[in-house]
Amino acid sequence: MLGTAGAVVIALLFILTMIDFTKKLGSEWVWINRKLIHLSIVPAVLMFYWGLIPAWIFSGTAFTFGAIQLWSHLKKRELSWYQIEHNYGEVFFAFSASAIPLVLPLEYSTALLLAMAVSDGVTGIIRHYYFRRHGFNVKLRKHWTGSLGYFVTAIIIALPLLNSGTVGKIGWAGILTLTEYQGWLDDNLAVPLVGGLLFLLY
Repeated sequence: MLGTAGAVVIALLFILTMIDFTKKLGSEWVWINRKLIHLSIVPAVLMFYWGLIPAWIFSGTAFTFGAIQLWSHLKKRELSWYQIEHNYGEVFFAFSASAIPLVLPLEYSTALLLAMAVSDGVTGIIRHYYFRRHGFNVKLRKHWTGSLGYFVTAIIIALPLLNSGTVGKIGWAGILTLTEYQGWLDDNLAVPLVGGLLFLLY
């Protein structure tokens, strides 16, 4: 049976392999690379949910990733294939992922972490290809096609994990979709904050 050490190693291998893969894609794919790295934490989230990775290990590892990425920014030595100067989204993502398992219950933490990883990853990839095809600046714009992808995947995540009726689960997905779409606060901070507050209703 897979123990904690084995689960941690597998989860880290997924993330590190994805980082290496995105490095090969190069900086011209920076916006896709960021989303692929988001998606790479899914095995870690699932093993956290299954009890194979304790909350404190998940949190500590996410915090370490956040600190390493923040240090790259502070030293002006960004990992150019997925880090962008003056854009701290991946740092916020890691620190948010670190905090969530420590302050929220298991099932709700899992739902919120999966929304951050899967829904955000899917919406970013959809938007990238939409704007790439239409010739717009993918770095600066959001579009309803990506938000639709976010909404659908968030519903799929909510259905088995949230303690609520169907309408409540759809509402949760809808609120997180709007939170991701807004442009006042980085979505890697806004979604965890709003999602954490929504726990009071679920």
